[in-house]
Formats: sequence, C-alpha cells, structure tokens
Amino acid sequence: MTTESAPVPSPASLSQSHGSPEVLTGAQAVVRSLELLGITDVFGLPGGAILPVYDPLLDSRKLRHILVRHEQGAGHAAEGYASATGKLGVAIATSGPGATNLVTAIADAHMDSVPLLAITGQVFSNLMGTDAFQEADIVGITMPITKHSFLVKRAEDIPATIASAAHIASTGRPGPVLVDITKDAQQATFSFSWPPKLDLPGYRPITKAHGKQVLAAAQLIAEAKRPVLYVGGGIIRAGASAELVALAEATKAPVVTTLMARGAFPDSHPQHLGMPGMHGTVPAVLALQEADLLVALGARFDDRVTGKAPLFAPGAKVVHVDIDPAEISKIRTADVPIVGDAKDVLVDLLAAYQETIKTTAPDVADWWATLDGLRTEYPLGFSPTSDGLLAPQYVIQRIGELTGPEGVYAAGVGQHQMWAAQFIKYERPNSWLNSGGAGTMGYAVPAAMGAKVAEPNRTVWAIDGDGCFQMTNQELATCTLNDIPIKVAVINNSSLGMVRQWQTLFYDGRYSNTDLNTGHDTVRVPDFVKMAEAYGALGIRVTKEEEVDAAIKLALETNDRPVVIDFVVSADAMVWPMVPQGVSNSYVQYARDHSPAFSEEED
Repeated sequence: MTTESAPVPSPASLSQSHGSPEVLTGAQAVVRSLELLGITDVFGLPGGAILPVYDPLLDSRKLRHILVRHEQGAGHAAEGYASATGKLGVAIATSGPGATNLVTAIADAHMDSVPLLAITGQVFSNLMGTDAFQEADIVGITMPITKHSFLVKRAEDIPATIASAAHIASTGRPGPVLVDITKDAQQATFSFSWPPKLDLPGYRPITKAHGKQVLAAAQLIAEAKRPVLYVGGGIIRAGASAELVALAEATKAPVVTTLMARGAFPDSHPQHLGMPGMHGTVPAVLALQEADLLVALGARFDDRVTGKAPLFAPGAKVVHVDIDPAEISKIRTADVPIVGDAKDVLVDLLAAYQETIKTTAPDVADWWATLDGLRTEYPLGFSPTSDGLLAPQYVIQRIGELTGPEGVYAAGVGQHQMWAAQFIKYERPNSWLNSGGAGTMGYAVPAAMGAKVAEPNRTVWAIDGDGCFQMTNQELATCTLNDIPIKVAVINNSSLGMVRQWQTLFYDGRYSNTDLNTGHDTVRVPDFVKMAEAYGALGIRVTKEEEVDAAIKLALETNDRPVVIDFVVSADAMVWPMVPQGVSNSYVQYARDHSPAFSEEED
C-alpha cells in the first residue's frame, strides 16, 4: 500500500519555540506536542494512569477532545477521522483495560493501513512488572499489530517520541503507532523545546521507484492483450486517484477496485468493471481470471480477492506496485516488482508508457468485446424478497442515490457491508470507510462519528447491521452530546446475516446462534427506535418499500441530532455474486446455483 504525502507536519518544519525553554510536566508536553504537530481533534476516555494528561488538556484551545463511551469507539473514531481525510487520527486511553480496549481498533488500523496514533497511560515505572492495579504490557500486546510501539519512562523523551510516532504512522505505508507513557513520566518536569530531534535508525521508506522497473512495466502493459489494473486501498492512502485515472485512460485497460479501494476510480467511468473478489461483480472476477497481465497498484493479493491463490489469474504476468516491499511477491510472485509511492510511480509509469507505445501499439479491442459481453450478461442486481419484507439492497441503493457521491459511507461488517460496497456508487476517494482486513463488527458508528468530526460539512452515514450496531451504539451518546449528527441505517434482518448466509449454503440451514430477535415478528430486544430516542437521536422504523425514500429524506434534513433508521429487511436476502471459499474464482456464482461459463480448465 502507499501513503499520502505529509498528512502531518514534520517536526523539522515547525518553528522553534520562542524564548528560553519552558519547564513543563510530561503531561503538558503531551498536549503541547500534539498542538505543535497540528493535531486538532482527539478521541479518548480518561482513567487513573492517563489522568495527568487530561488536566492540561482541559486548558488547550487548539485540541478538541471528544469523550467517547468506550475506548474501542475512540480507536475506530480516530480511524474514521483518518480514513475520511488522510490526516492522522489520535486516540487516548488509560492503562490496563483502557489500553486493551483499544487493541481491536489498533489491529484494524494495522490491517487497513490507517494512520493512527494511540496514546496510553501506564502505571508508575517502579510498579511495572508487579501486576499493579490496571497494569498491562500494552507495548508487548500491540507489537505485532503496530508499525512501532514506544514505552516512555522519562518526561524529557515525550516530545521526540510523540513526534516520531506521528512521523512513522503517517509516512511510508501508513499504520498505527502506540505511545505508552508511565504516570511518573507524565508528572515529572523538564525543559521543553521544539522541534525535537528524531532518531529513527533504519526507518527510511522508499518512495521513488527504480526507473528500469518502471520501463519494464510500461513495456508489459503495451504488449498485453488482456491487461487489468487491479487497484487496492493503497491508491486512496497515496492520494493517487487522479494519477490512476490518467493511466487508465491512456492504457485503455479495465479497472477493478477492491473493497478497500472503492472510490479510488469513479464507478461511472466506462473502464470500471466493479469490485473483484468473493462478492465481486462477475466481469471484475473473470477479468482477473482471464487476464494476461495484472497491474497491481497498492493491493496485497488478499485471500478475499484471490480465492484459492494458486488458481488465481493463472495466465497472467504481474506488475506489483507497493510502498511496502514486504507485500511484493508475498502471495503472488511479481514479474516486475516496483517499490515506491503510488502517486509518484503512476506519474513515472504513464510517462514511460506513452514513450513505449510510440514503437509498440497496444490492442485491447477483443478484450473489451469479451468484457462488455460479461457486463451485459451479468449486471449487478438483486431479486425481490419472497416474504414481503424490504430488500436490503434496495434500501442501501436508495441511501446512495438520495445522498449522492459527496456523502461519506461507513459500514460495519457482513452482508450490509458487501451490499454497501456493491450498490452505492462511489465517485471519489475517501467516501467509503470500512473494516476490510480485520472485519471488525462495531466499526461503523464510531468510524462515522470520526468522519463527521473531520468532515463536518459532509453527510455521513453509518450503514450497520443489527448485530454490529449492538457492539458500539453507545457512541450515539457521544454524537448527541458533541453535536455530531451522523445518520445510522440499521439493516435489520434480525440475525448475524453473513454467518446465516453461510449456514444456509454450507450447513444445511442449521441456524446455530445467529438469530438476534431484533426484527420482524420477534420480541425486538432491543427496540432500535426506543434506543435511539433514549440516546437523544431521532428514531425511525421502516417496514414498507414506499416508506424508504421519505425516511432517508427526513434523515438528510435532520442535522440537529443523530438519526437512526431501523430498516426491517428480509432475513433470507443473500449477497451475490459469490465465490465459495477454497475454490478457483472461475467458479464465481452469479446467483444461487448459477455460475457463468469460463475458459479456464481446473487443474
């Protein structure tokens, strides 16, 4: 994946504090360092070990602190803030359970390359290792799921550590960095000066690609008869959407955008085939399978895209562009590996391609004839429900159509996530937020909250399932009290929908522990409308198709509080197309028991 350039000011670029050095406590230095880094919003929840930091935070006029109701909510809100803007998201928690409650969001940010700074309090340094009250080795716990984790035991180390953490989180392949600060380091005093000297031996992200590799890639693209631009979330992190469009239009190659890359290339563009993978469009899935060249841009050959990896795109050569050298050839060997920042690489690649085609004329006409045939034969759609309840795909489609491409859409995980990726049209980057790699239930509401803080003038939807919603809906209180008017669409099928779909398809309809009793013809525990009202939000229930548009329009018009719409949908609706796990993507099913013909012979 790749990174947006300089989302956080470099400490070296900030002016030195005027006059003689100030004497500050470590806690004051935390606040001052965040201010000098240009941070304006943080999400957190205080506790004993981080309490010293919360005292000077009260006096800050530059930092807006948003008090969440659960530390996981702080982490996801910081993620949503970062994903909607490319800026650094910041979450603060206390030691022990406060810090461990952040772990899920940290792991989520690590999987999806989200720039996140997590600041946690730690017990007094002389108590560490004694199983002190609310002690947890959060540095050890998070080491595998961060770019780096720092433990700070001295007040004078705080400015450089926070500046280093912000730099690491926001450069190269972005990701989460943890700074754990002991309580005695927060209370001690020292002479504060800025900017600090950063000492990061070995941390030198490569951003400029090797010229010979770029030329080799351009040659392969020019010679390919069946190329595909396989676009991942790194294009969004790099801020490289415009450069992607330029390359695509020059090469005339079809484009597929992964779940993490929705919006990186406009859905309305005639070269866009849609999303590939387990629940991708048939044209996107089969284009990858039958390609003779994959140009992977900020993508990581995730199992949800490849299916059974040895059978993925069996006849294709691979150009792989990524800022993280560890991703290249990790799953699929690259014929032309290119390490570099996607925004820069795409500019160089376009120039090299335009020079190459002066002697090598590309020909993709037959390829497009095949792909257009697939688009005609297998359009994305859905069947009416048979039980008289709402079709969830229709509900989500109307949310997208009535809100428009300038909205921000954050989804939970499961069927509603896939439908939101499929049936909302994304025309710009940073408009689609979801937990792609980790698949974290409960992501949507706090992520939407963070996105709305970052983008207050945009309409922000949390498209959630009734299962996901019950994991983090307490952040509605945060939204109400902090004037963060998000819209929440609960796609209420009264079950853990994606698990239920697998039980239908692969476990003979044995619905073990997937019924939630929140929807049609159940006891409705909880009643989402009453819950919304209890949290100070507007609660609406929709059970008929003719009510859908009016409810969405009311939500769009209501900006003085959050809105929760309980859309009571059919539990039998399924996500199609689908590639069953463990088989070649050539066996994509357009609908149940309906697979398109394909040219590949199974090994």
